[in-house]
Amino acid sequence: MYEFLTAKPIAHRGLHGDGVPENSVAAFRAAIEAGFPIETDVRLSADDRLVVFHDDDLLRMTGDERSVGECTVSQLKHLRLEGADEQIPLLSELLRLVAGRVPLLIEIKNMDGVKPKKIAAALAKALENYRGEFAVQSFQPFYVKAFKKLRRDVPCGVLGTAEAGAAKGMKAFTIRTLCFNFSVRPDFVSYRKEDFEQRSVRRFKKIRLAWVVRSPKEAEDMRKRADNVIFEGFLPE
Repeated sequence: MYEFLTAKPIAHRGLHGDGVPENSVAAFRAAIEAGFPIETDVRLSADDRLVVFHDDDLLRMTGDERSVGECTVSQLKHLRLEGADEQIPLLSELLRLVAGRVPLLIEIKNMDGVKPKKIAAALAKALENYRGEFAVQSFQPFYVKAFKKLRRDVPCGVLGTAEAGAAKGMKAFTIRTLCFNFSVRPDFVSYRKEDFEQRSVRRFKKIRLAWVVRSPKEAEDMRKRADNVIFEGFLPE
């Protein structure tokens, strides 16, 4: 059931670089052609459709100062990723493109004001008839728990890092310690490679993924400690 999570290194946001933007159709197509599983991100647009995009705001990737959540799909489709002729894909477009040819690791992005039941139901519905291998993960443990209730057949994981960025207080503590694992019961954890010696990672007995490795040397090192790596910037052997 979970073999695809450890069989081959996983391409972080597709195979991007050299004019190919992350989380673009071109990046996904390149990963498919190379035979690598794809890690990607989903969040809701203003009209409650699942779009494939990492950041909360559009500035870094498109130059637009709005957030994804305040734009409709129609508005998002007018934008281009990093100046390339690439649009922000819908999850449905990604699923049609991949069509089971490589596994998918789908991260539900944390979205202010979006209830776990809402995003879990939207994602479960989108994946209802998808026949390829896939897993779901999130930094937000209650998103994972809500999705697991709807799709007990799907491997679900919790993301973590000791460097919580803008997260403060209890949220940062949760991201670092994976303290809700007792309630969520994840099938795997996906942890930032620099923080892999955290006690919360060492004591986890199921599948452990490390992100993001950016060189063959880093991949070799992390393979000694993790069950698989999520990579970018090079092609693993």
